[in-house]
Amino acid sequence: MDTEAFWRVLDAAKGDDKPLANSVADHLAAMSAEEILAFEHCFSRLRDGVHRWDMWAAAYLIGGGCSDDRFSDFTAGLVALGCEWYERAATCPDSLAQHPAVGKAAATGDQDVIFDEEFNFVSARAYERLSGDTDAFWEAWEAYANARATTEGEEREDMGESFDFNDADQMRRRLPRLAALHLGPEPV
Repeated sequence: MDTEAFWRVLDAAKGDDKPLANSVADHLAAMSAEEILAFEHCFSRLRDGVHRWDMWAAAYLIGGGCSDDRFSDFTAGLVALGCEWYERAATCPDSLAQHPAVGKAAATGDQDVIFDEEFNFVSARAYERLSGDTDAFWEAWEAYANARATTEGEEREDMGESFDFNDADQMRRRLPRLAALHLGPEPV
């Protein structure tokens, strides 16, 4: 499954009247085990593509802080937003300030917008439905991922320059629109 096919599955699932993670799992459960693993591979690559310090800073502002686990949920939720928003944010994390849900969440104090823990497990849930075994996905995924890493020579990209997320001046300089939403106006 290539990235375009991945986004088509996601777009088809968004048309259902269910939570997105459930709908994607339903769509995947109708596919073969190999296709589910390929979907997970694309998902993993997309998440790795935004595993950077600037994106973590965006998650930190939006979520009022951000641990390792929360960042995993954030990158999953970023993928779940779909191709257009994923690509916008991957290019410029500060563009998330323009997402309607982010603006609304900032106004109401909702620190869970974009963070989507359930989306991390859609492939596992679909594979379990297919196989009837709760552990089968993780065993198959490990073998699949190892084989891909060997043949494709995959490496995690550089996370970019690290900086202090608690330094409001740096956050305002690096992510001005998100900082304005979450930190308020710059002091005079």
